[in-house]
Amino acid sequence: MNRSCERQIQLGVNIDHVATLRQIRGTSYPDLVRAAQLAQQGGADNITVHLREDRRHIQEKDVRILLDAIRLPLNLEMSLADEIVWQTRLLQPPMVCIVPENRAERTTENGLAVRAEIERLRPVLESFSELGIRVSLFVDPVLEDIEAAAALRVHAIELHTGSFANAQDGNDATGHWEVLARGARRAHELGLEVHAGHGLGYGNIQMAARLPHVCTFNVGHAIVCESVLTGMQDAVHRMKTLIETAERNP
Repeated sequence: MNRSCERQIQLGVNIDHVATLRQIRGTSYPDLVRAAQLAQQGGADNITVHLREDRRHIQEKDVRILLDAIRLPLNLEMSLADEIVWQTRLLQPPMVCIVPENRAERTTENGLAVRAEIERLRPVLESFSELGIRVSLFVDPVLEDIEAAAALRVHAIELHTGSFANAQDGNDATGHWEVLARGARRAHELGLEVHAGHGLGYGNIQMAARLPHVCTFNVGHAIVCESVLTGMQDAVHRMKTLIETAERNP
């Protein structure tokens, strides 16, 4: 049975870079719970954090506190590293997104090579299923990886929108949009829920929001940057309004 968008498109807000501001000075502020609460007031539908192997921003205690303190679902981005898988089993978030990770990267650079990681993925997915943790895989819009994700019976994929977000001009953006749309259609045909994210901001979210079958857009850096100027609630509200406007005017 296809998991289609039976409700309006949802906005997930990634608050990693709120934690980055804290970590670069070793302070106890800004408060991630307060940031998440303000994001909810602005219209966020879930909160995303990435527990990286290098712990450059989010820490285990942040995940525990957020799970206890916020009413929105928490989506935990994670790699397949054994220690991160172990921590995730202890934390038991309601949903995770498995991403590739490179310690030298500024941010996640590519989608997960699903076909190459099948043997590592299977036991992790089985253990998470036993705990009731829903799983998405962060993938490039490559049909073979999307089909491999479906064969693994994950709940969802998150399409990597980085190439689209970094497009140099309108024609380039349209070409990348069409590749994403093809991937979204194939995922939908295979019964996967479709999410999308990476590099999205106020200037490109409306074009992205017209992708077929995408139920959730995850946005982080752009919102946190805007929140420095306008506040978290307003920054999230503006992003949510852009998505809703695009949804009403396809």
